[in-house]
Amino acid sequence: MFVQPRPGMYNKDAPRRCVYIIRSVKEPDRQYIGRAGDVASRLASHNAGESPRTARQAPWQIVVLVEFVDERRALDFEKFLKSTSGRAFVKQYFA
Repeated sequence: MFVQPRPGMYNKDAPRRCVYIIRSVKEPDRQYIGRAGDVASRLASHNAGESPRTARQAPWQIVVLVEFVDERRALDFEKFLKSTSGRAFVKQYFA
């Protein structure tokens, strides 16, 4: 179900948080789930080898990006995706 935004539903100037899934170009079976406010710079840092968890599999590309207006919801969704049932969800819908 998709909810159409209504005027006043959220503050367009409020900071956004994104949950993302990136996939290694070098090893396509490897993916990483993360959360950031500035996804472009975060992807650049993954690709520059600045993150120990992703350095060896660089370069990376974004395969899923979900934006939240609320930090708590972004954190909860990231935690879900990193759980056993969340990983099954990712495999079923984003593989």
